[in-house]
This record gives sequence, C-alpha cells and structure tokens, in this order.
Amino acid sequence: MDVPAQNLSFLKVGDLARRTGKTVRAIHLYEELGLLAPIRSKGGYRLYHARAADRVEWIQKLQDMGLSLTDIKAFLKVWEQSSTAPDAMQTVRDIFSEKLREANETLSRLTKLARELEESLAYLDSCKSCEPVHKQQQCGCCDLHGHEGQAPLLVDGITSH
Repeated sequence: MDVPAQNLSFLKVGDLARRTGKTVRAIHLYEELGLLAPIRSKGGYRLYHARAADRVEWIQKLQDMGLSLTDIKAFLKVWEQSSTAPDAMQTVRDIFSEKLREANETLSRLTKLARELEESLAYLDSCKSCEPVHKQQQCGCCDLHGHEGQAPLLVDGITSH
C-alpha cells in the first residue's frame, strides 16, 4: 500500500523505536509475529501509523502482565476469531481477571516481604552498636539491645544450618 504524500502521521521504524523506547529489532519482531502491520513507502521504507506507538505500549503492558509475545499473538488470534463482539470481550475479560488475581497475589506476597525486610533492617540497625567480641553465630539469638533473643527470619536464617 502506498502512503499518501500529504499524510505525515507515519513513522519510520527508527522513529517508532525511539518514541517507544524499543529497539528496531523489537519492532521488526512485532511485525514478524503479526502484532504490528507497517505499510511500505514508495521508497520501500517500513512506515507505521502514529497509533503504532499505542500498540507497542499495549504489547509492553501485556508483557508486564506475564504474557509472552507468542501468548499475545494467540490472544489476538482468539480475539479475531471470536464470532461476536461480546464473545471477544469475554475472552479479554477472562484473561484480565486471571491476571488481576495473579497481580493481587504478587502484591500480597511482596507486601509481606517488605514488612519482613523492614523488621530485619530495624533489627540490623541496632546491631551497629554491638560489641566486637560477639561472634556471628550469636546474631540469630542475641538478647542485647532489646532483641529479646530472636532475630527476624531473614537474619536468623543466615546463622541456622
């Protein structure tokens, strides 16, 4: 398809790559997988509509959700083969619902880890005033400086074998 001379809303592959923070190779890969569809200029250049930047951002968001490029290609195939718009949207809803569940589980796990790290850092901050005569093996069960004899698991796990 030839590009109308008056239409300046098309980007060369390098421009699209710079605009999206992707490599030219990544843009070509998206094209090879059918995720992006450039047109060819009269000079043979790949040209992408300015909305292709939105498509690249969309691809990145799906990858951030844990979908591979192959998964995204399959997702689009299911979308395109849906018999009706409601069927297509239900497919999207099902995928997004599952990804939201996974994201919430990850957030919960990371929130718990953040609390454990905060507790461990608070414990370790008080160790700065520890006497040089103490040995590392004593750190998991230290009762100095208000430690009450038990280090948080992230600290205690270093000394337990």
